[in-house]
Amino acid sequence: MGRLRFATVWLGGCSGCHMSFLDLDEWLFELASKVDVVYSPLADIKEYPDNVDLALVEGAVANEDNRELLLKVRARTTTILAFGDCAVTGNVTAYRNPLGVATAVLQPVYVDHGDWNARIPDDRAVVPILVDKVLPLHAVVHVDHFMPGCPPNARTIRATLEALLSNQTPQLDWKDRRFG
Repeated sequence: MGRLRFATVWLGGCSGCHMSFLDLDEWLFELASKVDVVYSPLADIKEYPDNVDLALVEGAVANEDNRELLLKVRARTTTILAFGDCAVTGNVTAYRNPLGVATAVLQPVYVDHGDWNARIPDDRAVVPILVDKVLPLHAVVHVDHFMPGCPPNARTIRATLEALLSNQTPQLDWKDRRFG
């Protein structure tokens, strides 16, 4: 099998999944011998490329930029792995959902308690435009595999990646889940 085009993506979340990914330590060298990292927040790549074989996507869809990137990832990627509880369920990022639409969340922060320029930001270059409801990945696009955990531990990440790199279906061991 040739080298896979591999990506990791960070949407709305804490980056804990990527930190847990780095806990793979020396196994990252073995992974690097099998893949070409073509996109990651750990690298300075600005545009999501075409023809990606496998993408680990961390975080939920919390703003319009997340939605646009996720749609691009789905269109350009063969296999998507929802990576961590935020990607699988919305988790912590979805805590704002019971508060209602995005303006109900932003109004008190930017207007009611705002300073000299009390208005909700509408320039996405300054602040990404929030979606009204934070969504897990599968509510926006088709997801091929799910890896829950907050964050998933390195052993689970490695076993999942080894299975996917061998064209096998990952078998997640739920007792390996670690909650932080």
